[in-house]
Amino acid sequence: MKIVLVSAVALIDADGRVLLAQRPEGKAMAGLWEFPGGKVEPGETPEAALIREIREELGIDTWQSCLAPLSFASHGYDDFHLLMPLFACRKWRGAPQPREGQSLAWVRPGRLRDYAMPPADLPLVAVLRDWL
Repeated sequence: MKIVLVSAVALIDADGRVLLAQRPEGKAMAGLWEFPGGKVEPGETPEAALIREIREELGIDTWQSCLAPLSFASHGYDDFHLLMPLFACRKWRGAPQPREGQSLAWVRPGRLRDYAMPPADLPLVAVLRDWL
């Protein structure tokens, strides 16, 4: 089975809320909410991929020194296995904007379970909630 490496981030604002992005129509698992991020390209580190992805998807900049490894997900889907490190980030430049047709929501940690998420993201919710 193919292993897909995806980097994700829990952007945490000054009020302790976490940013979720809703997968847009036309993408796999459209309508589900997830932590922003994306695939790690060949030759990229997970951190470099995440910095690139959030610049492309949200129009914000952050730095590797601002990404704290928090947890990871390992989940088998029907046609691939997802390995996803989750980083916490409290410092970035710019205001997140939905640049790829997705909706965004700032969510209090105790309300994260109110949002339908892909199976791989669900175990990360408890880790993040307990950490915050």
